[in-house]
Amino acid sequence: MPPLNPFTVLQRHRNFRLFWLGQTTSLIGTWMQSMAQGWLALELSNNAFLVGLVVAAGSFPILLFSMHAGVLVDRYERLRIVRISQSLLAVEAGLLFWLTLTGHISIAWLLVFATLQGVISSVEIPARQSLIVELVGRDDLPQAIALQSSGFNLARIVGPALAALVIAKLGIAWAFGFNALSYLTVLLSLFLVRITPWRPTAKLVRPLEGIRESLRYMRDTPMVAALMKLVTVYAILGVPYMALMPVFARDRLGMTASGYGLLLACVGIGGLLGALGIAAQAGRQAGTRTLRAATYAFPAILLLLSAVTQPRLAYGLLLLAGVAMIVNSAVSNTLLQHIVPDAMRGRLMAAYSFVVVGLSQTVGSFGAGIVARAVGVQWAIAIGAVIMFAYSLHAFRKGVLRELVSGPGAARPEAPGTG
Repeated sequence: MPPLNPFTVLQRHRNFRLFWLGQTTSLIGTWMQSMAQGWLALELSNNAFLVGLVVAAGSFPILLFSMHAGVLVDRYERLRIVRISQSLLAVEAGLLFWLTLTGHISIAWLLVFATLQGVISSVEIPARQSLIVELVGRDDLPQAIALQSSGFNLARIVGPALAALVIAKLGIAWAFGFNALSYLTVLLSLFLVRITPWRPTAKLVRPLEGIRESLRYMRDTPMVAALMKLVTVYAILGVPYMALMPVFARDRLGMTASGYGLLLACVGIGGLLGALGIAAQAGRQAGTRTLRAATYAFPAILLLLSAVTQPRLAYGLLLLAGVAMIVNSAVSNTLLQHIVPDAMRGRLMAAYSFVVVGLSQTVGSFGAGIVARAVGVQWAIAIGAVIMFAYSLHAFRKGVLRELVSGPGAARPEAPGTG
């Protein structure tokens, strides 16, 4: 029986160890920049709409370009694409640092840089997600994906705290400066990675034909279709509760900005614990059964949260929400990557980022904001939770997900041949 050690995959795979250390350090810088960028937008404009527009500018390009980027990722060497993308992100952060330091920054420039970051990320995210299997192989993929999620949540806890300290001591420009420096670690790690020489597995087709081919694959592969539907429902109705947290903290819990920061930290700590738990249990637990438990738990926790008016209760529920949310995400990602053939991996991960990043941050957050404005923030969270729970009952009681959870191969679906 495998040991309960979430870091086994780091000990076993040098390439992934380098990759994970570099990525986690860089993500801390990314969260520093994200927090500082929102604060700077507020200082420059004193306009909530423009602050939201800066956030949307970073995610909208993912909606526009991620599917095309998936075709690119399946055609060319993924490690090289990630290296180039990270280099461009480092330049973007450096320019933002310089303009802010010299006093030439403006809302217009912030929108330009946020959009540029979104365009680069539309290529970088599916390339990075697709690269993991080349670093660890299929057998260790669940633990590797879970550890990636743990690094993300660790950065989400540490990054904003460091940004607040840097802004207070050195000024807001240096939050961008430290992010630019953090890319040096990830670039060093990427250039130290040594993997088998890349060979193209996807046939050369026109971009639109490549996208149509991936959409047909997702439609005609029942398990992929079922998982992507589940991911979409949760991205649009579940993840945007985070966008409502400032309003929930102030109007529902009577908290200040420091209390709001503590709420976010609880989500991050929960996500970190959930990711480490999945990494430790990889190879022991049935992935689809874990997915079902998390899929039921997440909306149930949000429904309880919507009724809370006491901060202490909210802290505990958000910790649990962080656990359930990251387990749902990590297991869904793992199952999808186990199913997909290598020739389609980049396009499937592009579709995944289209939904999880693009749709959740634009359609989901925008829709949640409209509902919250109309009926109140607590009802916006509650309505989304009820719809998610109803869909979960339907998905796991009928069709492919029910058969996979209850069948003999529930632990992990086997991937088809790559052809």
